[in-house]
Amino acid sequence: MYLCQMLKEEVLQEVEKGCMLPLMEEFYTIQGEGFHKGTAAYFIRIGGCDVGCHWCDVKESWNADLHPPTVIASIVDNAVKYSDTIVVTGGEPLMWNMFPLTKSLKERGLQTHIETSGAYELTGVWDWICLSPKKNKLPTSAVQAVAHELKAIVYNKHDLIFAEEQAALVNEDCILYLQPEWSVRDKVVPLIVDYVMKNPKWKVSLQTHKYLNIP
Repeated sequence: MYLCQMLKEEVLQEVEKGCMLPLMEEFYTIQGEGFHKGTAAYFIRIGGCDVGCHWCDVKESWNADLHPPTVIASIVDNAVKYSDTIVVTGGEPLMWNMFPLTKSLKERGLQTHIETSGAYELTGVWDWICLSPKKNKLPTSAVQAVAHELKAIVYNKHDLIFAEEQAALVNEDCILYLQPEWSVRDKVVPLIVDYVMKNPKWKVSLQTHKYLNIP
């Protein structure tokens, strides 16, 4: 019993340092959203999220305890077999220290991308940061300052107001996207199209991987 407790504490320490991460899944696919849509990429989905979007399509990622702590060396060894573009997503990956993972990925010559709500401290070294802000837990100014793209999810008309509020806070080079929430896409796509045509600083993002029926 004492030995098991020691081992558990050692694992928790490794997770806290970012040397192990609660890995939900990893897979090679075609990126479906935003600036890099249509590009082959290897996705690393990290468990754990307390942002709590009611329309989240990966709610099974929320509880980090359900996903086994995995050494980052194993994650990187798998990633390098498939692609030079690695997308770290969640859950909310910035709940964990991303520096060890990105350091290992960069040492293998890989491009590091992250999809984040920006609600936590920015850790890691990233070639591309996709910021998808949520009303429940707003992004930090540090993430807003360096985000490469802002992806605002539109579930209803009020989300366009929130999108504009967030667009005013990101850096001037950040690319702005409006993306329909999948379950109400038929209702909000016309709304988004009309809005983008009237406000061309925005672009439309679609979840093309769902249309293609791939992960």
